[in-house]
Amino acid sequence: MAEARAQRRLAAILAADVVGYSRLMGRDEAGTLATLKARRSEVLQPVVSKHHGRVVKVMGDGVLIEFASAVDAVECAVQLQSAMDAANVELTEDERIVLRIGINLGDVIVEGSDLYGDGVNIAARLESLADPGDVVISEKVRREVVSKLGLSFEDLGERILKNIAEAVRVYRVSGPTTSTGKAAVSGTVPSAKPSIAVLPFTNMSGDPAQDYFSDGLTENIITGLSRFRDLFVIARHSSFAYKAKAAKVANVCRELGVRFVLEGSIQMASGRVRVTAQLIDGTTDRHVWAERYDRKLEDIFNVQDEVTDAIVGALATSYGGRLRKAWSARSEGAVSPDFRAIDFFQAGQDALGRFTKEDNVRALELFRKAAELDRGYAKPHAKIAWSNIVDVIFGWSDDPAASLTAALAAANEAIRRDDDEAWGHWALGAYYLYGLQQQDRAVVELQKAVEVNPNDADVMTDLGLFLSYAGRPQEGLEWALRAMRLNPHYHDWYTMQLGQIYFDARRYEEGIATFGSLSAVETVLIELYSAACHAMLENKSAAQLAVKQALKFNPGATITLSSTPQRAPYKDPKDLQHFRAALRKAGLPE
Repeated sequence: MAEARAQRRLAAILAADVVGYSRLMGRDEAGTLATLKARRSEVLQPVVSKHHGRVVKVMGDGVLIEFASAVDAVECAVQLQSAMDAANVELTEDERIVLRIGINLGDVIVEGSDLYGDGVNIAARLESLADPGDVVISEKVRREVVSKLGLSFEDLGERILKNIAEAVRVYRVSGPTTSTGKAAVSGTVPSAKPSIAVLPFTNMSGDPAQDYFSDGLTENIITGLSRFRDLFVIARHSSFAYKAKAAKVANVCRELGVRFVLEGSIQMASGRVRVTAQLIDGTTDRHVWAERYDRKLEDIFNVQDEVTDAIVGALATSYGGRLRKAWSARSEGAVSPDFRAIDFFQAGQDALGRFTKEDNVRALELFRKAAELDRGYAKPHAKIAWSNIVDVIFGWSDDPAASLTAALAAANEAIRRDDDEAWGHWALGAYYLYGLQQQDRAVVELQKAVEVNPNDADVMTDLGLFLSYAGRPQEGLEWALRAMRLNPHYHDWYTMQLGQIYFDARRYEEGIATFGSLSAVETVLIELYSAACHAMLENKSAAQLAVKQALKFNPGATITLSSTPQRAPYKDPKDLQHFRAALRKAGLPE
């Protein structure tokens, strides 16, 4: 008997969810449920009915709505956000119900009252991309409504959505348009992420034929920055609309809805190229970073790639990146907690990097806050994993097995939320290394993370360390030094790990010099590897001094405790014996 053919129809699908739902429920479960129920009956249902929509299903903090018209769907979404804002006016920030909304137009499969298929899945993925209070739509929706509604649409570029075969161009509904058709300034909604537009680099060579180099460099920088999923980067064609135009940075920022602009110039002469780049804060017109790159033009495309990597690495890395430092230093007065996920995340990064037990506890709290505020943000879950792993490495955890179990769950959650974010694979690799001592599998995960984002120096420096633990310290040195070149404002932990890799490579003098360059960070691990390097060079007094300092930090430090599988996860037993023998020679108790 022939199988019944699935019923299909074309529909506009609106997916919405409540920002910070877990936080709201944790604060006041009964009150939150009562408020949500009231919003559904007093706000959602009337607005949806007015625009001829059908509520397909309600899922805890989310709702799925079907429309026969894309115009009705977008008008409904805009009015719904406006009505929710009005309902929040008299509430405190901890009580407000804020929505994210995504809308797609596509073919859906009908089963009873429910809907399935990519038409629905894409709407749900778009909703997860939206900032709090935003409406995000697909290209299909924009084409249907652009000439029918008095709204402007901000191009967010093509996005690879999880489990969706083809890239989807995404737009943010950013406000009403004026009679000229241009977006009204008052309608531009600022991004909750560090936001940047890369203007086309100016060709100063006097030869229009050289535009291919400047244009190519600009495109590469946009692509490189876009790989950092917690940045908001204006798409290529919007940025290139300013090519060869004298535009004020403040005006560009207002028109594109960004905080920062990267601009620069290129000059070629006598077989050399000079590239200048500068980052400008559009709200103050202040230059927050500038750099010049001089290169020989032996291979023009290699030079283009090299300069791209240098600029992206200097701007975008989480530790030392100029863009994030400028964002963190901004002064804007009170900001709604719903828009502070990245701020909490960055504060957690800073706490984690101080390498104390108390700071690690604080970091874990901050990462959890960031994850609660933005459920589409994968990085906080990756760092929750890392915080648990650091607890184990430094011996701070009361239950190492439980900490590692929590680390695995958080790493998998980061990947589940965003498989194209490198940090989930980074955290999973750390679990394989420190939790299971599966060094080769850990290296594979780190290599996957670097493939996802080749410009992330933070991941790259750990790939160097993981390779060293896997018995490949020479390869590890190459990656660690490359990370430092890519991120010249690197954190002290880059230096800490480089010193350790030098020890593993039996390059003790370079290890001592590397550890000696550290000033702000002091940990047991640094002192022990410094002592080991000195001991192998027969610097007895220096080795003993380093051991004394390590025992000052941790009076219970011994060779046995300092070389457990979690703290010294070497693949080759000879490398582990090398470390233990050096500590014994330095005078550390057994």
